[in-house]
Amino acid sequence: MATLDIERLKAMSADELSALLSPDNVERSAVIKLAAEAGFADAQALYGQMLLDGSGIAQDQRAAIGWFHKAAEQGHAMAINMIGRCYDLGWGVAIDKARAAEWFRIAADKGLDWGLYNYATLLALGQGVAEDKPAALALFRKAAAMGNAKAINFVGSFYEDGWVVDRDMAVAAYHYRRAAEGGDFRGRFNHARMLACAGDVDDALLWLARVGENATPAFMTKAEAWLSASGDERLRSEGIAALNRNQSSGDATI
Repeated sequence: MATLDIERLKAMSADELSALLSPDNVERSAVIKLAAEAGFADAQALYGQMLLDGSGIAQDQRAAIGWFHKAAEQGHAMAINMIGRCYDLGWGVAIDKARAAEWFRIAADKGLDWGLYNYATLLALGQGVAEDKPAALALFRKAAAMGNAKAINFVGSFYEDGWVVDRDMAVAAYHYRRAAEGGDFRGRFNHARMLACAGDVDDALLWLARVGENATPAFMTKAEAWLSASGDERLRSEGIAALNRNQSSGDATI
């Protein structure tokens, strides 16, 4: 790595670059940092994410924001979205929902599905911006049309709760199933709920076992509380066991 410079990186073939950027390469973080320092927006956004997560390097959330800003200055939509996430959740900065909304709106205007989803979430909840559920649903639907599983799940919530639209449990169940199949942990849990309500506890347990693959600890606590209060004996016993079968650290950085 000592002799590697940006000119050599530019001259490399796709296969050589792929090998350098492989997660198995111990020099991967150094390569990404080199490209980030050379001004490549994708590398700046990726290096910021690595610093945010502490992935392959020491975690430094404040430094991560700096790299996100460098990429954002070049119009990098995901970096813009991630600045919003930092303000939304207090990663390296104080929580500021209004500033988070500003960044999410910019990412949404660029057509990024995560920007659409995150901005819609704040609009739906009235956090940092005035509550506007009709506008939120429109944005969720745009993100859902792009295949964003979390947005698909939120559309399902609108139909289950009767927000903006008439309450329709069949439509809600359809969206929850799609979100579950798309990998969203909330979608998996909601799909399991709908299956259980329809009397299909066996399939509900299968989906509950997949919730923990990427759910956040906070959601796992809420899900377990719901199962504990269930009137179905199998959900109370087997459901909690299934829920905790495949726990991970969650997908909170999205």
